[in-house]
Formats: sequence, C-alpha cells, structure tokens
Amino acid sequence: MAMAVDDISRMIKERFPDAEIRIDDLAGDGDHYAATIVSEAFRGKSRVQQHQMVYDALKGNMGGVLHALALKTAAP
Repeated sequence: MAMAVDDISRMIKERFPDAEIRIDDLAGDGDHYAATIVSEAFRGKSRVQQHQMVYDALKGNMGGVLHALALKTAAP
C-alpha cells in the first residue's frame, strides 16, 4: 500500500513546523514522489544530514510503505 501525500506532509511538518513543503507524485501511482522542503532546521547541515533528518521524520516508512522519495532540501 502506498503512502498518501497528506501523510508524508504531516509527518514532515510534525518534525519541521516551519517547513515549506512541496510534494509531487512523479509517476501518478502514489508510490514515487519528489519533495522540496525548506526549513531553518537545515541551516548549517550538509545535504546528507538534511536528508537523514527528513528520513527520520518519516519514522521508518522510507523504503517500505514509501517506496521512492527524491528529496531537495534547503534552509530559507
């Protein structure tokens, strides 16, 4: 079962309340997404650290219920 965009957004927003989030369904199948996330929490962090923070926010769903998520992260 795929993960809904609203669920992905909610989980990210819980971890990064100030975040600007954009999520696109890349294949129209509810299984392949691209997300752009802008949050002050990313300031001073490497790209790898930023992505790890997002994966942590998704609470282990990455690679399971959430099959593919291309990330673009940045500080404002």
